[in-house]
Amino acid sequence: MVRAVATNRKALRDYEVFEKLEAGIELFGTEVKSLRAGNVSLDEGYAAVEGGEVFLVGVTIAPYAQGNIFNRDPKRRRRLLLHREEIKRVFGRTTLRGYTMIPLSIYFSDRGRAKVELALCRGRKQYDRREELRQKAMDRDERPERSRVR
Repeated sequence: MVRAVATNRKALRDYEVFEKLEAGIELFGTEVKSLRAGNVSLDEGYAAVEGGEVFLVGVTIAPYAQGNIFNRDPKRRRRLLLHREEIKRVFGRTTLRGYTMIPLSIYFSDRGRAKVELALCRGRKQYDRREELRQKAMDRDERPERSRVR
């Protein structure tokens, strides 16, 4: 059973998703406790490839209340754990094709490991978003209404 801690609902609206992948996160003790409490924000986060490694940047994990001196910087870069082949593939797509890696959700796996679901995306333009909203409204209007039984 996978338990989602945080989701990035804006990502699916603002970006066109081409591919999803799962990565582990390198965390310290108090960060894990804060993550289990749900004190995380994915709003401004993205992943970047630097020096053959992938880092999660801009994700805020709030300091753990009982962590005192063991708390880390809430906005620090966190290393993501991916296979070397995955890193090479992602690096090629982000540099050559202009994709961006955005975190969609953070969750705990069945084994209790913190995982992040990343998406290779391209940003949508304003008119693309408007067109999508128009299409959803048309689909909603075409559906037959359910009769309410009271």
